[in-house]
Amino acid sequence: MPENHLFLPEGLRPPAHHTIESLRLAAENGAILEAPVRRCDSNHRLHLSLNGIAGIIDRSKVVASWISGAEREISVLSRVGKYSCFTVESVSSDEKGAPLAILSRQKAQEKAMDFFLEHLKPGMVLSCRITRLESFGVFADIGCGIIAMLPIEHISVARIRHPGERFREGQRFLAAVLSFDRERRRIVLTHRELLGTWLENASRFSPGETVRGTVRSVKEYGAFVELSPNLSGLADSKEPLTEGDQVSVFIKSIRPERMKIKLQVIEKLLPLDTPEPLQYQITDGCLEHWRYSPPNYERAPIETDFTASAP
Repeated sequence: MPENHLFLPEGLRPPAHHTIESLRLAAENGAILEAPVRRCDSNHRLHLSLNGIAGIIDRSKVVASWISGAEREISVLSRVGKYSCFTVESVSSDEKGAPLAILSRQKAQEKAMDFFLEHLKPGMVLSCRITRLESFGVFADIGCGIIAMLPIEHISVARIRHPGERFREGQRFLAAVLSFDRERRRIVLTHRELLGTWLENASRFSPGETVRGTVRSVKEYGAFVELSPNLSGLADSKEPLTEGDQVSVFIKSIRPERMKIKLQVIEKLLPLDTPEPLQYQITDGCLEHWRYSPPNYERAPIETDFTASAP
């Protein structure tokens, strides 16, 4: 189970049936709940429907003040149509006598950050949800709308041109904490370690097989074809290829001591309608050291030492 299972990213909590009694209980015990935002009124208050019970988050309680951009109007307007976490501050009645719950997203974020400040450390595996893709990396919600950064070079061992080749907005994925600047509350993630070592990925393939791959780079001496996000091979080709091409390749040989796979391109293929799901080798716990290279690899190992960035 990921280490942030008590403070999940927004949109990942199981559906809940809210009642007056459950909301009052949540107000007493400080539980974090979640519901979609229906509208934002002219006073920038968010309105939520909790199974027919009206809920309101005041403008001052929408985003914790230490979150970048909290003061901007868009940080409130952009919540409409999305799930938002919250704590219940009180349950009373409006001027017409209908039940009304006063909510705080800010309080939920503060509770999540208090937990992260006390418990989060490099190597911890987290459940995340992508909020935005940029050319340099991914912004991901790691809990109650708290955003962390996943740089593109830490997405996978196989290099990609844009995170959109691996992810889509709103996607749930797993990542490990690479570093945590507690003073600035900045969290950097890494993803490639969870996708497995060279040997773990190579064990899924055998010489003599023909499999699907993606061309990641083209050189004068051949094309590097990705067989999985953490595994590529060098292919000979009789036809011109470009980055991003889908191809079928024949596996000629696999050499762990040199971390090399020799391939032969058979033909170009049509793109898949939906990308293949990521296969994780690690799904929970806390990593201390990860080594991608095989033990008998001839060159300097590819590895990550999470203890080096620990406070």
